[in-house]
Amino acid sequence: MNPHSSYQHRHLKREMAEASERSHYQNKRFKPNLHHQHLSESGHTRPSHSHHEARFTTLSTRKELYEKDFPLYKQPVEVGCFSLDSKRRFFNDQRQLRYYTEPESNPSFDLRDGYKDRYVKRDEKVKEKLDHILRWIISNKAKIISKDPSKCAIDADFVTWRGHLTKLLTTPYENREGWLLAACRFRGTVYISEVETEAARRDRDNRTERHSEMMYWGYKFEQYMCADDTHSAPDPGGVVNTNEAFCTVVKTRLADHKLMFSGEVDCRVKDSKAPDPPACYIELKTSAEICTPKQRSNLHRFKLLKWWAQSFLPGVPQVVAGFRDHEGVVVKIETFHISKISQLIKGEYNCWKPTVCMNFCNNFLAFVKQVVSEDNPSVVYLFEWEPQRDVTYTIHRDSQYCFLPEWYVEEITRT
Repeated sequence: MNPHSSYQHRHLKREMAEASERSHYQNKRFKPNLHHQHLSESGHTRPSHSHHEARFTTLSTRKELYEKDFPLYKQPVEVGCFSLDSKRRFFNDQRQLRYYTEPESNPSFDLRDGYKDRYVKRDEKVKEKLDHILRWIISNKAKIISKDPSKCAIDADFVTWRGHLTKLLTTPYENREGWLLAACRFRGTVYISEVETEAARRDRDNRTERHSEMMYWGYKFEQYMCADDTHSAPDPGGVVNTNEAFCTVVKTRLADHKLMFSGEVDCRVKDSKAPDPPACYIELKTSAEICTPKQRSNLHRFKLLKWWAQSFLPGVPQVVAGFRDHEGVVVKIETFHISKISQLIKGEYNCWKPTVCMNFCNNFLAFVKQVVSEDNPSVVYLFEWEPQRDVTYTIHRDSQYCFLPEWYVEEITRT
């Protein structure tokens, strides 16, 4: 069996058993669930300021619409990687890759250590959009150039961050946070970049000190678990600098959509005989200590959804979680294998389903392909979603939503 078809076997055996082999692997086109409604088309302003009426469609996020066969998802393949240094500078290499170090079974990692005096925090007001991925594309054009340049410049239907796709996967089950995704078509490929919502900006501006410190805890946990190379040990006495990052770039296909996306990777296993990336990568997480069955159930129903989505997309096989007490001390480590998470949640009442997540993402991408018709980086289609609502969109010409930089457009046009 080739690695492409084995991906679903390994990750969703139960889903596969419930549906026929044929319906999984045939190249189905899923029709988005479209409803017509009147919205306005906008140029420089929000739609409400526009005088032009246009007929638009929306996409439903009701989960029951997506309870069907698991769509084809090819084994993700790493096509490259890049690093961001302590000043957020781009390097087309793996200098920031770190190595997982097996901890003791009952550690006592103090996640508060260094928060006040050894913490360099990335400026969240700086919106980088897709810039780092675009730099990687320009540095690696030969690897990803399209075989048919008359149709598209690079061999992908969509280019985006893994985090944006994670938001799409979890949308049918999300009941608190909406999102705004900007999309434009350029040389045949659709680029998708996130726009900060007003609610998210308010949350960021009004974050409590406790919340800020708990965000630090996740990075501190990584410092306890990761070494700089295969021969060294972790150094929890160093500075935590959240500007630094190592990112993988993967290609895969979801049904009819060829995807290329990048996501940050926490670490890889030290074993030199480990499988090639992304199968050697590990995602690190922290969570509150579990003391009751209700808390375990909540972990399964809410946290595991995000952990699964984030790791399943790039083909990262495991999440290692540090469970911490109220004071921020890690008291237990647990490993979650992504391929077994759908089994783990089966017993939970009214729980999330991987097939719903993937089918919604597939339909959203089909919807975007249909909507984003003009091949022009200065025309941005803004997709908006709020919990309990349909996905809607507006069109913006030469607006503040443009996100493909001139240097990228010029370079790809020249190619």
